[in-house]
Amino acid sequence: MLELDLQNASSATDLPGEEQLRRWCELALRQRTADSEMTIRLVDEAEGRELNHTWRHKDYATNVLSFPADVPDELLDIPLLGDLVICVPVVEREAREQGKTSEAHWAHLVIHGCLHLLGYDHIDDDEAEEMEALERELLAELGHPDPYAADEE
Repeated sequence: MLELDLQNASSATDLPGEEQLRRWCELALRQRTADSEMTIRLVDEAEGRELNHTWRHKDYATNVLSFPADVPDELLDIPLLGDLVICVPVVEREAREQGKTSEAHWAHLVIHGCLHLLGYDHIDDDEAEEMEALERELLAELGHPDPYAADEE
């Protein structure tokens, strides 16, 4: 079971609904047998930039930030995975620039963020290949095209 706390701090109006976000999260998290608790916070560029600067020392808003819970199990008796912060204007701009549907790009970034919460990363090539292969597989199940196809041309 997934307990999802959705926080909308964005001024945007055309956003995926909680049911859609939950579906994408559950798909990405299905390999996890335990219950999961997480937060998705939808933000505008100012908050996205501030968080990216504070936590990654990069002075721009990025599409998705993942904050895995880093609490020892013996101190916390809840299945806390962590938080995703999604910068709505960046996601929408990227979808347009990359010629993707908004839904496909949103699904990709939610799945990507959830995989980070599970410990996947893309720092080195082997990890990136594993993570991207899983993303491709999950998005294909949703009927969305390979999000990395343009990168490989």
